[in-house]
Amino acid sequence: MLVALLSQDLDFHDQVSDYASHNVHSFPAKFPPQLPRKFICALTNPGESVLDPMMGSGTTVLEALLAGRQAIGIDIDPLAVLMSKVKTTPANTLQVATLGDQISHQASLAVKEKRQMMETELQRRWDSKTKEFVDYWFATETQLELQALVEQIQRVTDADWRSLLMLTLSSIIITKSGGVSFALDLGHTRPHKARHVANKDGEVVFGESLPTSLTDRDKLLSKTIGSPLQEFGRRFRKNLNGLLEHREDANMPLLAFGDAQCLPITDGTVSLIVTSPPYASNAIDYMRAHKFSLVWLGHALDDLSAKRREYIGGEVVADGSLEALPPGTAEVVMQIGKLDRKKGRVLHRYYSEMTRALREMFRVLKPGKIAIVVVGTSVMRGRNTETATCLAEIGISVGFDVPKIGVRSLDRDRRMLPAAATLDVGSQIQQRMYEEYVIGFLKPEA
Repeated sequence: MLVALLSQDLDFHDQVSDYASHNVHSFPAKFPPQLPRKFICALTNPGESVLDPMMGSGTTVLEALLAGRQAIGIDIDPLAVLMSKVKTTPANTLQVATLGDQISHQASLAVKEKRQMMETELQRRWDSKTKEFVDYWFATETQLELQALVEQIQRVTDADWRSLLMLTLSSIIITKSGGVSFALDLGHTRPHKARHVANKDGEVVFGESLPTSLTDRDKLLSKTIGSPLQEFGRRFRKNLNGLLEHREDANMPLLAFGDAQCLPITDGTVSLIVTSPPYASNAIDYMRAHKFSLVWLGHALDDLSAKRREYIGGEVVADGSLEALPPGTAEVVMQIGKLDRKKGRVLHRYYSEMTRALREMFRVLKPGKIAIVVVGTSVMRGRNTETATCLAEIGISVGFDVPKIGVRSLDRDRRMLPAAATLDVGSQIQQRMYEEYVIGFLKPEA
């Protein structure tokens, strides 16, 4: 059955993917929900456990929940855990329908009536490094409004509603376009500061005044930022439409902070794994964008930088973290190392981390069960890292069978990738992001 599934169309380009709560927050390089759903429905029965050890935006755990399975999700990224929690928590929308407007209203009053006190609070809210980051990317008025929203949200006593409100706040900062910061392309994880920024009234809040006649390049480098107070209320109402309704028969998902290289799960208890690991060498740098909202959710910049170094695919290499690799993978690492010693070590780190992650997947899976791993490849110094082939070889070395590797083409108009819509053959990013591979790992029967 696994070979047949991996031989079918895995693109899903004509499918609608913004149903349920899948669209409450932008997230780069999400796979379509139909992909995990296909394997969940075909390879598990209702009530069985489905794990995503690198759950990201929570696509797999939400699909497992909708299909009546026991969803388990692990991630090292605090925004990913918050996002997955909100997306899979049922809510009484009638109770919370007016909550967003109430928060916006109270925050607006605070900005008007307690402005001086709030300005003082902004000065002492963060350490100097985090404050410098906030000042660089956010206008003063924007900071005041975001601060007012945070203060009102923190007064909400219900933890689930507070999480929903915090994620809504994050969603008006991290967006594919627009947003309330000076950044362009935050949804693509490679933010650039706009050259010209105006507020909703047309007043310049950063950069020089816009030229009278805008060129295409001026338009690309310019943005208008809205009021966080207005954006928050609008986005909250939109997010409510996708929230799950409470179901008595639903198994609540088990979600936790954790590292895919050391899973807090008992041996041989999982019926299916569907996951998508990061690219090597931070090709998609999640924390680079996520920190824009996480600093408003109470995280210091240095702590987030330290967390980023723990992510699979990072660029800081410690000798003790490197694993012995199987021969084909070792050859790829050696060839890239000859072109660039540092890149070779970074790739060795990535395959070492994925060795430990695959070893953990093998440990927690029941015998005879399957792990579906969706990966993209990378190009380092002009040499393909052969990610799918190498991970398949690593999987075999830890005990898996690999009956087949499927291929799916990416719909670049819908999947938020850090590259332009048109092909640039000289771009290393674009060389690696037109297709990805769906590897089927089978744990043999005991």
